[in-house]
Amino acid sequence: MKKILIIDDEEDLAFFVKANLELAGDYQVSTATSGKEGIKLAARFRPDIILLDIMMPAMDGYETLHKLKSEEKTLAIPVIMLTAKADEDSKMKAATLYNEDYLVKPVQIDVLNAKIQEVLTRRNS
Repeated sequence: MKKILIIDDEEDLAFFVKANLELAGDYQVSTATSGKEGIKLAARFRPDIILLDIMMPAMDGYETLHKLKSEEKTLAIPVIMLTAKADEDSKMKAATLYNEDYLVKPVQIDVLNAKIQEVLTRRNS
């Protein structure tokens, strides 16, 4: 069973994605509603992949990604940005911080599931 961590301040959306991913695949999904909480949970939960929103209060997704990639325990965990920001500047900024992929909300669960599988397969090969 693969472990997924969703870091998104929109609790309803995170719950929807969690429920649908658990139905769609063999996943154990945890959620965090802030970057700070997500970093702590990632170090403890050790997910196989993280889905990270950009627009969050206090600590945005970029800062969260930077901190995840700066910590030894979370450095190697692939991160897919899952956000409403569709502009190229946002995508490029995320890429410089070593995100694995970038998806724009709203995203269909089958597309998200396929992207998760692709990233995990790429990481395991």
